[in-house]
Amino acid sequence: MVRDGAATVVTGLGLVTPVGADEDTFWAGLCAGAGVARHCEELAGMPVDFACRADGPDLDEAVGGRAVFRMARFVKMALVAARRAVADAGLRPDRWDGGRVGVVLGVGVGGVSVLVDNVRRLDADGPPAVSPLLVPMMMPNAAAGEIAIDLGAHGPSLSPATACASGATAIALAGDLLTSGSCDVVVAGGAESVVTPLVVSAFAGMGALSARTGDPAAASRPFAADRDGFVLGEGAAVLVLERAGDVRARGGRARAVLAGAGAATDAHHPTAPDPDGRGAERAVEAALDRAGWAAGEVDHINAHGTSTPLNDAMESALIARLFPHRPSVTAPKGVIGHTLAAGGAIEAVATVLTLEHGLVPPIANLDAPPPDSGLDCVTRNPRRQHVERALSHSFGFGGHNVVLAFQRVPSPR
Repeated sequence: MVRDGAATVVTGLGLVTPVGADEDTFWAGLCAGAGVARHCEELAGMPVDFACRADGPDLDEAVGGRAVFRMARFVKMALVAARRAVADAGLRPDRWDGGRVGVVLGVGVGGVSVLVDNVRRLDADGPPAVSPLLVPMMMPNAAAGEIAIDLGAHGPSLSPATACASGATAIALAGDLLTSGSCDVVVAGGAESVVTPLVVSAFAGMGALSARTGDPAAASRPFAADRDGFVLGEGAAVLVLERAGDVRARGGRARAVLAGAGAATDAHHPTAPDPDGRGAERAVEAALDRAGWAAGEVDHINAHGTSTPLNDAMESALIARLFPHRPSVTAPKGVIGHTLAAGGAIEAVATVLTLEHGLVPPIANLDAPPPDSGLDCVTRNPRRQHVERALSHSFGFGGHNVVLAFQRVPSPR
C-alpha cells in the first residue's frame, strides 16, 4: 500500500479504435456489444479476408504539419491518442517541466507495411528506390519518440515490446516511474497497425485467426464453446498517469487509481500459453499484492479473452480457480478484435470507464459461457454494477503476462 498522496492515478484517456476514436463513441460501441469486423479490400484473396480496422479519423489531418510524412500508421494513431489523453488530463505541454514527463508506448511489431513496401521497391528498382525514411518509420520505438517530440517530454522514453501485453506493460512501467520519483507525469499506452496480407497470412497459417469469413462480425467469440480464433484489429490508446497529491495540488481530476500491477512469464512456449496458467496466476497474485487486495475483493475482470481455444481455456480456468466468488467478466475483443500491442491499453481504458460508469459491457457474440466454465460473463446487454476494484488481464506471445489493478476514485466527502 502507498500513501494516498503518492498513489498513482489516471487523469487522461485518449483512443483510436475500430469502434470509435473518441471516448463516448468507443464506450457506446463496447456497450452495444456488436462485433465490428468486416471484409477488407486489401485482404482480398487472403486465407482470412476480414479484420477490425480503425477507419476514422483522417489520421493525416488529425496529426497535421509536415512531420506526418515521416510517420507510419501506428505512430499517427499513437500521437492522436496521446494528444487527446493529455488534453483530457487538463495538462498543457507548453507549461509543464518536460524533464519530469515520461513517455512509455508499447508496440509489438512497428511499421511492417512500410517495410513490405520498401522490399518491393528494392526488388523492382534496386537500392536507390528504398526510402531513407524506412528505418525511422518502421522501428517500433518511433511512436514513443514522436510523442516525446510533439509534447516536449524530455524524461524517460520507453517502448516495451511484450507482444499482446505491450500496452499493459507500458502502463505498469509508468506506475513504476511515478513511484520511483523519476517522473511527475507519464504518458503511457500502446499502438499497433499490422492489418496487411503478410501478417494476416502468417497468423492464419499458424491457425490463430478465426476462419468465419462468411460472417466477420460474429467471428470474435471470447469464451464461446465454438470459438475458433481471434480477429485481427488495430488501434491505439494512451493514459496519462500522475501522483494523486500532484493532481490535487494543480486542481486536476483523477479518473481512477492504478492500485497495482503484476508481471510474470510462462517460460513455456513461443506462442501457446501454459495450459495450467501458472505465469498468469503469478501475475494476478503480484497485482493483488501490490494493490493490497484480497482476491475476494475484486468485483470485475476485464479478461484478455482472445477467442482462441487455448487462451480462453487457460484464462477461464484461472479466473474460476482464483475468484470463486464469481466477479463479473467482460472481454472487449469480441467487439474490436485483437489489437495486439494496443490491446492492453485499450482494455485499461475500458476498465477505467467501467469504474466510472458503473456499467459492464457485454461480451460480443456470446449468448452464454459454457456451463462448466465457472465464469459470470456479462452477455447480450450491459450490466449495471457498482465496481470498486477491477483487474485487466493481458497475455502475450512469448509467455508475457501482465495484470493491472484499477480502483474507483472515492467520491468526495
